[in-house]
Amino acid sequence: MYAVKSTLPDQELKVVGDALQGALVDLVDLSLVAKQIHWTVVGPRFRTIHLQLDDVVDTARQYSDTVAERASALGVPPDGRVGTVSSHSGIGHVVDGWQQDTDAVATMTAALGTVVERMRERMTAVGKVDPVTEDIFISVTGELEKHHWMFQAEHKQ
Repeated sequence: MYAVKSTLPDQELKVVGDALQGALVDLVDLSLVAKQIHWTVVGPRFRTIHLQLDDVVDTARQYSDTVAERASALGVPPDGRVGTVSSHSGIGHVVDGWQQDTDAVATMTAALGTVVERMRERMTAVGKVDPVTEDIFISVTGELEKHHWMFQAEHKQ
C-alpha cells in the first residue's frame, strides 16, 4: 500500500495531525449548521441572514478543503465522514424546524464563537512545531472572527 510520508518528526506530526483533524471536523460541521439554518431561517431579516449564512458556508467549505489537503500532504488521512463529524464537533445542537431570525443569529454567533476558540487553541499548539499549519489556522481564524463579529452585530440585546 502506498502511503504519504511526512517530513515532520512523529511526535510533532501527532500534534499537527490532531489539530488538523479537529479543525476539519469543526469546519465541516460549521458548514452544515450554517446551511441548515440558511434553509430554515424565517423573520423580517430573513434575506440578509440567509445571504450572510452562505458566506459562512463558503468560508467553512473552502478552509475545510485547505485543512484536509494539508493533512494529506503531511501523510495524515483526513476524516470528514458524518459519524466522525457528529461525534467530535465542538458545535452544539441546532434546533429542528424553522428558526426565527433572532434565534438563527444567536445560534450562529455561538457556533462561530466555539469554532474560533478551538481554532485559537490549535493555532497555539501547532505554532510550536509547524508554522505552515499555523499559518492556515491564522487565516481561517481571521475569517471566522469576521463572520463572528458580523453575527454579533446582528444580535439584538
